[in-house]
Amino acid sequence: MTSPFEELARDSLLPDDTPVRVLPHRACRSAAHLAGLSLRQAEIEALRAGIVPERYLRNFKTLDCEAQAKLLESKVALAGLGGLGGPVLEGLCRLGFGRIDAADPDLFEPTNLNRQLLATEATLGASKVGAAVARAREINPAVELRARQVRLAPEDFARFFQGADVAIDALGGMACRPAAERGAARAGVPLVTGSVAGSTATAATVLPGWTGPAGLMCPSGTSSGPGAEDVLGCLAPAIQVAAGLMLAEAVRLALGRPPRLGGPTGRMAVLDLDDLSLERFALPGPPGHE
Repeated sequence: MTSPFEELARDSLLPDDTPVRVLPHRACRSAAHLAGLSLRQAEIEALRAGIVPERYLRNFKTLDCEAQAKLLESKVALAGLGGLGGPVLEGLCRLGFGRIDAADPDLFEPTNLNRQLLATEATLGASKVGAAVARAREINPAVELRARQVRLAPEDFARFFQGADVAIDALGGMACRPAAERGAARAGVPLVTGSVAGSTATAATVLPGWTGPAGLMCPSGTSSGPGAEDVLGCLAPAIQVAAGLMLAEAVRLALGRPPRLGGPTGRMAVLDLDDLSLERFALPGPPGHE
């Protein structure tokens, strides 16, 4: 018997004229209903049948059906929905990461308007979690987002990251970052982390057992004094650069590929947009690693 995905699919072409079978955007919900599946599961089943949901067509050929289905099956734990977390969430939804757990305790204030994607005149005074849920629903309703308005305490990170394929540290400042690194290590989950200070963006991947940027800068496990972002501010261009690097690394990790911003095959990246310089630094590995 022909599946609803086959019945509703049509022949199309990629921009380079490669033939492809496409599930039209407005047919996705119908296919999900006919198959008795959630929208996310329906998109996965279509991809397994070699049929591309139309919304993901321009992800091809960098991604293929197998890779796109794997993103939809993956789970990301995202700590922070502010300057970095907003564009990271946006990118995760547009890429088609299927399951996202997110946490942020804060409300939007006017000082967020210079850089935070989810901060608008309409969301001032509203929770970042509420704006994130609304934005994700507008972008990609197949994404299953669970967002909580909660401040993660140091002892909460391991539980929050547990079961994720990728953990993402989009926190502001330095105070909670050492605890986030420790929590990801205890959960056995690779952590993608980024930060911005003025026009400088940094991004790194911390594999379990490795030392991350927070561990290097806060060897005692806690931070003291104001961070660089408090002194230099946070500019929108650097936010976008850091978020892009973090998203690219999240894709690699979700697809089971080696990281490029940490681990034995990668280096932490530091980009200064004032002089367009790029520096790369090795992160210390576990004991015995050369």
